[in-house]
Amino acid sequence: MPGETVADKPLPAPLRPGILAAMVHAELPSLVTAVLGPTNTGKTHLAIERLLGHESGMIGFPLRLLARENYDRVVAAKGPRAVALITGEEKIVPPEARYFICTVESMPLDREVAFLAVDEIQLAGDPERGHVFTDRLLHARGAEETMFLGADTIRPLLQRLVPEARVETRPRLSRLEYVGPCKITRLPRRSAVVAFSAADVYALAEVIRRQRGGAAVVMGALSPRTRNAQVRLFQEGEVDYLVATDAIGMGLNMDVDHVAFAEDSKFDGRVPRKLTPPELAQIAGRAGRHMNDGTFGVTMDCRPFADEVVAAIEEHRFEPVRQLHWRNSALSFATVRDLKRTLEERAPQDFLIRKRDADDQRALDALARMPEVMDRTTAPARVRLLWDVCQIPDFQKTMSEAHARLLAQVFAHLTEGSERLPSAWVDEQMGRFDRTDGDIDTLAARIAHVRTWTYITNRADWIDDPVDRQARARAIEDRLSDALHDRLTQRFVDRRAATLSRRLKDEDADLIAAVAADGTVLVEGHRVGHLEGLSFVPEATDAADAKAVLATARRVLPAEIARRVARIEACDDAAIALDDRGRFLWEGSAFARLVAGDAVWRPEIRISRNELLEPPLRDRLLARARAWFESHQEAVAPRLVQLQRADLDGPARGIAFQVLEGLGGASAPAVETLVKDLDDDGRKTLARVGIRLGTESLYVPELLKPRAVRLRSLLWSAASGRYPEEGPPPEGRVQVVRAEATPAAYDAALGYARLGGRAVRVDMVERLAALVRRAGREGPFAITPEMLSLAGVDAETFGRMLLDLGCRPAAAAEDGTPRFERRRNRPKPKPEQSERRRRRRRPKGETAAAPRPAAPAAAAEPTAEPVPVPGEAAAGEPAVAHPPAGPPDGDAKPERQRQRPRRRKGGPKPTGAAQPPRQPTYDPNSPFAVLAKLRFGNSGR
Repeated sequence: MPGETVADKPLPAPLRPGILAAMVHAELPSLVTAVLGPTNTGKTHLAIERLLGHESGMIGFPLRLLARENYDRVVAAKGPRAVALITGEEKIVPPEARYFICTVESMPLDREVAFLAVDEIQLAGDPERGHVFTDRLLHARGAEETMFLGADTIRPLLQRLVPEARVETRPRLSRLEYVGPCKITRLPRRSAVVAFSAADVYALAEVIRRQRGGAAVVMGALSPRTRNAQVRLFQEGEVDYLVATDAIGMGLNMDVDHVAFAEDSKFDGRVPRKLTPPELAQIAGRAGRHMNDGTFGVTMDCRPFADEVVAAIEEHRFEPVRQLHWRNSALSFATVRDLKRTLEERAPQDFLIRKRDADDQRALDALARMPEVMDRTTAPARVRLLWDVCQIPDFQKTMSEAHARLLAQVFAHLTEGSERLPSAWVDEQMGRFDRTDGDIDTLAARIAHVRTWTYITNRADWIDDPVDRQARARAIEDRLSDALHDRLTQRFVDRRAATLSRRLKDEDADLIAAVAADGTVLVEGHRVGHLEGLSFVPEATDAADAKAVLATARRVLPAEIARRVARIEACDDAAIALDDRGRFLWEGSAFARLVAGDAVWRPEIRISRNELLEPPLRDRLLARARAWFESHQEAVAPRLVQLQRADLDGPARGIAFQVLEGLGGASAPAVETLVKDLDDDGRKTLARVGIRLGTESLYVPELLKPRAVRLRSLLWSAASGRYPEEGPPPEGRVQVVRAEATPAAYDAALGYARLGGRAVRVDMVERLAALVRRAGREGPFAITPEMLSLAGVDAETFGRMLLDLGCRPAAAAEDGTPRFERRRNRPKPKPEQSERRRRRRRPKGETAAAPRPAAPAAAAEPTAEPVPVPGEAAAGEPAVAHPPAGPPDGDAKPERQRQRPRRRKGGPKPTGAAQPPRQPTYDPNSPFAVLAKLRFGNSGR
């Protein structure tokens, strides 16, 4: 029918014989009660009271840790001789035992008791262990009273399977409230943080140790001894935080006020999956105890819970369990095939899901593929023995080949000779793990292996002298557990920090603080931080403690800070340094930094943020930093300081400003107009302040030195707020490969230009450009060894550099050698402009030469090339100006006499008949006359 659920369907009658008929007890001699409700309803307490009220009893718990906890309670009430503990790895069964505390899987159902209870019965819906709980729900009964404890979600199916059960619902004793996300550093005390893997538990515990002093660790994989020792740390207040897996959700009683989920999904053995609202509620319900209210929320990267999930948890309203997991318990041991067939028996009801791939069934499949095992399973008794061997747990949860081989060895020993495990072999196997060295993971792995042998030694029919072997297995596990507890405590608990944290909670405490000679700050003898230069670095465990620590440290820190400021004022300049991030360092610690100012060459200085620095101290530090920086600039880049102070006018002033804006350099095309307008005095003035005029760049040679380059790097970075990872080129390198992410503007500020993906120092660029110009005067040219030697690169890289130098590929030579030619991008100066430049460069008192006659229109082919006027650049090339060889203010020869003559390119060439070659005239008093005469006199022109 529409709207009808599986749970509403009645059980069919008759049931299949031999399978479910035995599961339903139509006429029970005992009272069956189901006590259902959320966590903290007192269900377990009620069951223990009912157990103790009978002459004998048995109770099954979902976790061995919980079984161990309640075993101690029953022992305290009835004495150790009357109480037995049976778990997978531990069996304490006195001869007179009347009360049996067990894990659900280990309950001896062949023993009759007056009272029987099963806790967390809703786990019958769990994919991994549900078939065991379903079996107990159907088969396990006490002679006088039976009690099932669990969540109300199982009520519909429980009433279908056990219709005679009386259902009792109990409300929660305290209120549970959702408080949303919370940073892990702000979690309230007495909190439990929940994760679902050992790695995540360890990571969270490490964070809490650093921030809050320490945390206890609880996981299902821990031995009972280790788990109890960790819980004592939390219960006794040595730590205020607990990091655990979902193991705490199964009835472990601790004084937890808040549960924080660091994750809301877990790996269920197959795939990761989200936890359901009932599962979340089971864990969150650990918050609050008895009448104390509790809270829950999320932390770390866990997303906040949806409103409907929060409402369901707070109001304990959940969808009922729709299906239970089941496996046939009426097994046939005639043959291995019959055993596997009965294990695969289908469930009799559609709301019962047949359990697949249980660990014991997987072990059976693995052993059934081994011929040496199958050869020994010749009788039903051997098949039953094989199934018992398959029940040996794989506590590492890997079902590895090594575990299958161990099971095969056990079966082989039990089916030969005395049909017992050889004592020497058992001792040897256990002895492999009797070591307490190693880290946490190593010890945990050894405990998992020893737990397997603890389980085996508890099979008295398999072992010679089982009592001795059980004692030895427990002793090894105890030693490993104690070692694991010590490792966990050492790693995740800072006892001194935890003690201080509790001391800081006492508002009336008068704490004593001091500063050690090495800068360590002590409060009550505990290290709470240290001074790094002028900054206090606290080591408090959380934000609340940090305030208390800082308040206490303020009693002694101001005087120490003042003393350190005085030391900075009095120290030599060598004691202060400027790091690659523009920070002023004293004794390795930053106290100020460069920031953008009103000009790139004039940065501001900002004192580092420090709550302990009073305004007068900040002013004194700022004055000291400014004085140091001015002195530093004078020492490493005096030309840059000279440019800032230079009193220039005319074009020279504009050029100097552009060079200053570039921190010591400027692009030649950007200032070409200003350079053209320079007269001789202007050129001399620029030479006096160190500026050299090149064809590609204007630069200051002194600012290309390594220390000056580093300062230029810091000035550019402070102004732009960017600190490229590559930084300045190494000292002595005139060219380096650059990443694309490094800004070209950064290299330009350092005095480097980008050529072919490399940063090349501008003075080297000038030399390369001159070499390329000479090679390109006659047309296309090939790369020469001289070019490669000067550039320090291979031919392919130099080809890319040529493209950035204004060249382009030309037709290859006959032998296939690549060639290049120069571009003609710049317009040819007009005749009147060239004449004006010549007049500006003409020495005083010299008259203008008579204009040359124009070339006849009918001129055919040129018979000779005109000789360029010294000092005049070829068309399409900027003029090159070099500083005078002598002192800046000494006598200098006219610029046109010092420049290297160049052949004029472009425009019509006059014929020999129209204009004979013009011979240059030389000043006989010039020191360059002989060189010029040699050049022009021997050229044949």
